[in-house]
Amino acid sequence: MRRVVVTGLGAVTPIGNSVEETWNAIKAGKIGIDRISLFDASDYKVQIAAEVKDFDLANWGIDSKESRKMARFTQFLVASSTEALKDAGLTKEKLADEKCGIMVGNGIGGFDIIEEGFKKYYDPKAGPNRLPPLTAPEMIPNEAAANVSMIYGIDGPSWTLATACSSGTDAMGTALDMVRSGRVDICITGGTEADINGFGISCFTVLKALASKYNDDPKHASRPFDKDRDGFVMGEGSAVLILEELEHAKARGAKIYAEFAGYGASSDAYHITAPLPDGTGGAKAITRALEDANLKPEDIQYYNAHGTSTHANDSGETNMVKIAFGDHAKKLKISSTKSMTGHMIGAAGAVEALFCIKAINDSYYPATMNLEHQDTEGGCDLYYVPNKGESGTINATASVSLGFGGHNGCVIFKKYVS
Repeated sequence: MRRVVVTGLGAVTPIGNSVEETWNAIKAGKIGIDRISLFDASDYKVQIAAEVKDFDLANWGIDSKESRKMARFTQFLVASSTEALKDAGLTKEKLADEKCGIMVGNGIGGFDIIEEGFKKYYDPKAGPNRLPPLTAPEMIPNEAAANVSMIYGIDGPSWTLATACSSGTDAMGTALDMVRSGRVDICITGGTEADINGFGISCFTVLKALASKYNDDPKHASRPFDKDRDGFVMGEGSAVLILEELEHAKARGAKIYAEFAGYGASSDAYHITAPLPDGTGGAKAITRALEDANLKPEDIQYYNAHGTSTHANDSGETNMVKIAFGDHAKKLKISSTKSMTGHMIGAAGAVEALFCIKAINDSYYPATMNLEHQDTEGGCDLYYVPNKGESGTINATASVSLGFGGHNGCVIFKKYVS
């Protein structure tokens, strides 16, 4: 089986508009959650989110004429892909002679475009004939990957996968298979999401999924595994990994961040929004990923949790880890970086995979912020690296994403050894 390595990274997140900014913020314990500024949320039950700040696609070489044709989630992917390709030393000219594809996860698509379109549609002064002309192509989920393919002239497969909050993770797993199979030698993969708008926040508020008790204290709103958690905080952004077949990467002298060792997926077949409380569904994804990577549970040092800060997820995921890792679960260092980035939905798995890779490279375990009163009585009784990151050798990591509909995905990265 062809070995697959990571040769480039890119990110746009609520805590930084590059990989370096984002990772430095993670190490500093910076929390990117604040009052919503993208729309007037003063009359909403939920008034906080983790927004990307000071974002302008012109900083990535895309002029305003072109960026105006893109939804926000597309702009994020273009930016993170541009950084990742540059980091990998891959230009449009170099990619022209490569077997290269794109595999992106997106859970929702252009909610901002949908909202704007419906406002026009129902406005008596506008009506159905006054919709913005690009409403359809801007709102559909595949347009983010399509724009990247057009900007960089990539004529290989350009696919988008939607499995709710597991989209980014499942996209990376599918990209791994694409490179392993020889369908491509290079794959741009990751996730993107942007649904901090009135419609998006309302949809998740009525589900009672979002934190609503911390409007006056946003920095403490995302508190995975803590007794006082009351929901997740909506985030946005994108992360991209450049995957490459090992011999191909070595032949062109590429730097190698880590080896993408394994992927596993499963379905709960249980409920449209709630995970299996006993954790058996998600545990299968972890076990399958370990088998795919030819690793044992005790080979993993760091586990980046889905850790949404909801009661159902955090206790169920703890059960999941105990089943999959057995006695080793007590030795794992686990953290939820959503305590800093919020929940980036389809982009969550991608940015958390990036954190796993940086953790390996820097020998650093990210913290779970706001873990002030660990909910041991509620079943959250493992070690979640509370409030301050830790140093230590990391040879292999696992990152898990769990999505509405019972979608579970796990990716495993390990230190590259030639």
